[in-house]
Amino acid sequence: MSALIGTLAGNARTARAQALGSRVPEVDRAAVRIVTDNQVIQFIPSEKRDGLTIERRTGANLTPDAPPRTALHGEWGLSMHVESQRGNEVRNVLVDFGYTPETLINNMSILKINPENFDALVLSHGHYDHFGGMVGFLSANKGKLKKNLPFFVGGEDCFCTRESSFGPYGALDRKAIMDADLAMMMAEGPAIVADHGFTTGKIAQVSSEKPLQPTREKVGIVNGFGCFPDKMSPAKNTGAFIPDDFEHEIGTNFLVKGKGLVILTSCSHRGIINTIRQAQVVSGIKNIHAVIGGFHIVPPLNDDYIRQVVATLKEINPDYLIPGHCSGDRFYDLARNELGEKVIHSAVGTRFVFGA
Repeated sequence: MSALIGTLAGNARTARAQALGSRVPEVDRAAVRIVTDNQVIQFIPSEKRDGLTIERRTGANLTPDAPPRTALHGEWGLSMHVESQRGNEVRNVLVDFGYTPETLINNMSILKINPENFDALVLSHGHYDHFGGMVGFLSANKGKLKKNLPFFVGGEDCFCTRESSFGPYGALDRKAIMDADLAMMMAEGPAIVADHGFTTGKIAQVSSEKPLQPTREKVGIVNGFGCFPDKMSPAKNTGAFIPDDFEHEIGTNFLVKGKGLVILTSCSHRGIINTIRQAQVVSGIKNIHAVIGGFHIVPPLNDDYIRQVVATLKEINPDYLIPGHCSGDRFYDLARNELGEKVIHSAVGTRFVFGA
């Protein structure tokens, strides 16, 4: 076992990510495509709003001489592709990998997203519905991705073994990342992503939110999987499963010129308000153009809790809220009642273009 741990630690191309300085990168445009999410909504027309173009897809090979043979798939999980532009400079970032590689690879093929163009990969946190598609994706694209492609995680905690009330919930495969010639970027603090974006770093809990924390984590390496005990805090290194505090979860953000921040929350286990506040604090930017991703407001959280969150969101006054994945129908209904057309459904294949 010690030899295996030495191999994992010694061969890892691991580095501290480039810290976000006082100058926040700004882009002319950020286009967020939903690659994997819970639902597919067919045949909704594209539309334009102030600072936002919503491009919908039918998600099938519709031809006059044959029935459909492919279709976009929905599943419990999340993956988003961001194409940003500054002048003639374009960057492509994949945020999370969904639950299965079959869905991720199928949808990327239909959406014509070319992994060879990726400039960075970001994993928001160590839950299987966000990294489950990773190993199969890396295997399918072996030798195609850019060499030493940066792979961002929020810290060693991301690799810990996790379990939920339903049983084991997996652990991130560090060896698969190494074998794919990726460069591991530890982003405990705010970090630059592909020159155009930045991560939140650890999300401080500054609001009264009490989001659901449905898993437990365990420190240690078992059969090559898990987190290194010497890189974890002594308080967590108990040898047993402990409540998961998600302090490794990170959001991914883009500052769109003349509009404000576009925040990709992924899952918001640290709280959706806390995630927004963290992005504001580390960037020094108050204006929120859009918040997109999972908000993690689901039962048994009650209406009083949801209304409190919605009231705070109303005070923050984002131009757009695009809840998906783990946001919950009740949150969508109550947020829509208060914020109206600002609230937009997420759906697989939809592309949200922010800015010019």
